[in-house]
Amino acid sequence: MVSQQAAEERDNNKNLQQVTDGVDITYYTDPLCCWSWALEPQWRKLLNKFSGKIHWNYCMGGLIPDWNNYNDPVNSVTRPIQMGPVWMHAGQLSGRPIEHNIWMKDPPASSYPACIAVKCAQLQSAEAADRYLIMLRETCMLKGINIARESTLMDVAESLAEETPDFNLNTFGENLKNDTGLEAFRKDLQQVQYLKINRFPTLIFRRPQQASLIITGYQPFSVLVNAIQQMSPEL
Repeated sequence: MVSQQAAEERDNNKNLQQVTDGVDITYYTDPLCCWSWALEPQWRKLLNKFSGKIHWNYCMGGLIPDWNNYNDPVNSVTRPIQMGPVWMHAGQLSGRPIEHNIWMKDPPASSYPACIAVKCAQLQSAEAADRYLIMLRETCMLKGINIARESTLMDVAESLAEETPDFNLNTFGENLKNDTGLEAFRKDLQQVQYLKINRFPTLIFRRPQQASLIITGYQPFSVLVNAIQQMSPEL
């Protein structure tokens, strides 16, 4: 689904780096979003194709607060075991491997801890957040490991620190335990609620003095490219 939206996002715009010669993309997602996992190849291809011409950042959506406060009427999901078929469908449609049995064997109680952890990585750099988010998804969606556990979040961060010398594991751990990462996540949730985003992935494409453009859900690569070209035909 592609739609135009007037640029009324004053709170969100404070956090955006305005670019005059490219396109700004905010990617609203969640570590436990199977459709974001399905979109990953198209997203990587887009970043590679328009490298240096787009600025982008992640906003964590908080998909599952907990199972007492989660209801997906579209997919009839109110309990963890019902999420398995949704993941299976995402894998079948996209061709992406996905360990849907996690929702029977060891279901994550919430996506909030993983969202907070991504923000902790993002406090260090956008690159750290990007790599950490990928590693989290691989941990749960390929390996079937519960990423709601703090021990898992720290294990993934330790692996990131081993491959990324600039990533400070101690700082990450401190921000995970204190309110720093939580506060950053709260700001993301405020953005999501302000913009009334209720499906992930959602990508908002922006350029100064233009109406923003929204793409929601799993999409082919051509749709993402078309969005860039609508915003900036010269690209």
